[in-house]
Amino acid sequence: MYQSLIKPILFKFDPEFIHNTFIVAGGVLGAQPLGRWLVDQKYGYHGKDISKTVDGIKYRTPIILSAGFDYNAHLLQILPFLGFGGEEVGSVTALPCKGNQKPRLSRLPKNKSIVVNKGLANDGVEAVIKRLKRRKNRNDFVTGISIARTNCPSSCLSDSAGIGDYVKSLSRLVEEDVGDYYTINISCPNAYGGETFTSPDRLEKLLDKVVEYRDPRPIYVKMPINLEWEDFKELLSIIKNHHLQGVIIGNLNKNYDELPYRFEAPKNYSGGLSGKPTWHRSNELIKRTKELYGDELTIIGSGGIMGPEDAVEKLKIGADLVQLITGMIYQGPGLIKKTCNAIAEAKI
Repeated sequence: MYQSLIKPILFKFDPEFIHNTFIVAGGVLGAQPLGRWLVDQKYGYHGKDISKTVDGIKYRTPIILSAGFDYNAHLLQILPFLGFGGEEVGSVTALPCKGNQKPRLSRLPKNKSIVVNKGLANDGVEAVIKRLKRRKNRNDFVTGISIARTNCPSSCLSDSAGIGDYVKSLSRLVEEDVGDYYTINISCPNAYGGETFTSPDRLEKLLDKVVEYRDPRPIYVKMPINLEWEDFKELLSIIKNHHLQGVIIGNLNKNYDELPYRFEAPKNYSGGLSGKPTWHRSNELIKRTKELYGDELTIIGSGGIMGPEDAVEKLKIGADLVQLITGMIYQGPGLIKKTCNAIAEAKI
């Protein structure tokens, strides 16, 4: 029904309008016992045990909703009933951020992708903290929080300004005892100043400060996927040397020339590519990272999961958990349950 009826209608409207509508609808359904029950009956996973414990945290299923969908933490009460084992809220920033100018999302249906140019729009860390403390989620549902640098000129005045911006968010989350794990997002390509902390010297400075504010909760780094392996490997070494738990591989693809149907995308760069165009790059980096570090670094695989077999493949090549967004938009919410069933069948 989603593929033949619902998606064709939804895809006639502006993507951000549809996204915001789903956020409101999910919030309403999640607030009502009947709404949660109905969603669970249709989309909930009730099959074999596929739970995983990663860095001391138990995930009911190894599928996480990626950061970038529920960036203001409105969906905590409904997502567990869609088969997700957790979600990553955010990215949140130290200050509220309106994001980039609209339109900020563009569908590329032939490429199974979305051009994402939101620019870290979010309500700011203080508002998200209040919302998370007010809305208690199920005990078997994991809440990660992605932290980014505020998308504004003042946070780019110097390395210390940018680092201070990250640290303000992290320190407040730790102080308020909010979230099960944290992600340091160094790879958002759509913010003012670009990917400031993807160079080794700057990442070193950032993580020097991050570790001063850490607590027992795991910390991961969300990685760029457009770096050459030698440069990527250097960042991994810095992350390992700072004793962070692992990495999320990875973020959006910035290379429009890798699209099979180049005509769908803007002529000039105006946002990163999600979905299928991230598949090969993220998988290659997952494999190489696993070969290099084995179990010394946790790997959360993200990028290009458009069907159940894609999630299974990421887990087989080395990911401990997987994240997705775009596949759910193209395939519908039933994708999560189907993927859980595929993971159970594969016995990973």
